[in-house]
Amino acid sequence: MRVLQITSANFHDEVLRSDKPVLLDFWAPWCGPCRMMSSVMDEIAAQRADVRVGKVNVDEQPELAQRFGVMSIPTLVVMKDGKVTAKSSGARPKTAVLTML
Repeated sequence: MRVLQITSANFHDEVLRSDKPVLLDFWAPWCGPCRMMSSVMDEIAAQRADVRVGKVNVDEQPELAQRFGVMSIPTLVVMKDGKVTAKSSGARPKTAVLTML
């Protein structure tokens, strides 16, 4: 699957109504560690059909960042059935991200 661009407009349909766990990557284009995580998110999206992967640009979607208490980026959030099941801040190796799922 491809990485979804998550916005306030599509959050309900793409995340809350998803029948699969959703891995959200809160990021910004100017953030170096966020750019490092981008390839990890792409790999997970391509390899794991049982998970949806979405990116939230905190500069363009500040209300979503605030809703999830994002204080630093990158922040990863895993949601299942509309609830947060895992959350971490900072760049993580792929194995650590997969453990969150």
